[in-house]
Amino acid sequence: MAGLLTPRGATILVGALRAELPDMPIHMHTHDTAGVGVAAMIAAAEAGADVVDVAIDGMSGMTSQPSMGAVVASLKGTELDTGLGLDSIEPLGTYWDDVRGLYLPFESGQLAGTSDVYVHEIPGGQYTNLLFQSKQLGLSEKWAQIKKAYAQANQLLGDIPKVTPSSKVVGDLAQFMVSQDLTPEEVIEGASTLALPQSVVEFFQGVIGVPPAGFPEPLTSRVRKGRALPDGSSHYEGRPGADMADYDFDEAEEKLVAKYGQGIRPQDVLSHAMYPKVFADWQTFMAVYGEVEVLPTNLFLKPMKEGDEVTLELSKVTPARTRTPTPTRTITLTLILTLTLTLTLTLTLTLTLTLTLTLTRAASSSSSSSRCRPPRRTACAR
Repeated sequence: MAGLLTPRGATILVGALRAELPDMPIHMHTHDTAGVGVAAMIAAAEAGADVVDVAIDGMSGMTSQPSMGAVVASLKGTELDTGLGLDSIEPLGTYWDDVRGLYLPFESGQLAGTSDVYVHEIPGGQYTNLLFQSKQLGLSEKWAQIKKAYAQANQLLGDIPKVTPSSKVVGDLAQFMVSQDLTPEEVIEGASTLALPQSVVEFFQGVIGVPPAGFPEPLTSRVRKGRALPDGSSHYEGRPGADMADYDFDEAEEKLVAKYGQGIRPQDVLSHAMYPKVFADWQTFMAVYGEVEVLPTNLFLKPMKEGDEVTLELSKVTPARTRTPTPTRTITLTLILTLTLTLTLTLTLTLTLTLTLTLTRAASSSSSSSRCRPPRRTACAR
């Protein structure tokens, strides 16, 4: 996941797998952090891989996957020709170029590949996240130190496989070491009293399982000292989930409906089960700002200048059903939106709404006694 695969390494690895497992499908995945991803994927294909992962050109390279167009062009005219034409790929690349431009505020700032990934081994997805987080924490000038500390933190934790969530543990410890100006030796010495990140403490308590080589000592014993699990034990034995009670989805749904009202969907229950705090934060956001998905992406992400206006169609409005037939009414909503957007670690939106109503009667106004119940975010007129 860090993009450590070299062309020579791909040839050796895939060749050995193919010799041992001649009928087994081989699917290769790597990142392009060091810039050798295209060559590595071609080498893997030539050694017998059945599938290699690539990314559309506009989203490829660096910590993403190797360029699809580059692999297609490199294999054209060979026995591994993909059959794809660059003319069919180009429109997709252009589309994603434009989409990516909308999300520029969230780009990490990485401008080129880096071969030091072979030293620190930071996974591709985490590399850009860690770089962005470092800037948010005011540690951007110490980025080189964080990468060095990442390698040190990995060794402190026992040189573990670095995938989500274990890679986050390594990153959290690395940032902690840099922010507190700690050496690996000082971390080991003061582990029982240092205010270590919660993810690091939980790692040594076995919350995410037991690493392949076990927990390193003496760091493990010192981290666990004075830090007990809810049941009073110092750590989990084996897989933590093995002793967990089955999750009651029906009960969870009832609680969510009681708290947030009707409209809770199965995916909401799943989201709450996996990420309860994130789900709660999202519900709070929705209560304040409403269904912001109706906003165009560029309008949501980029602040408007004072006085700018935009017209949005929220939804089509259908009059409430009544006991007696009612005249047909067409209600057109025009929303004039003045938006102030401040981007910090969260998004703050200030909305000013002006509604313009156009009513068209298709019958006589004999339904003046009928009731009109306006749905949320619509206007209703008799």
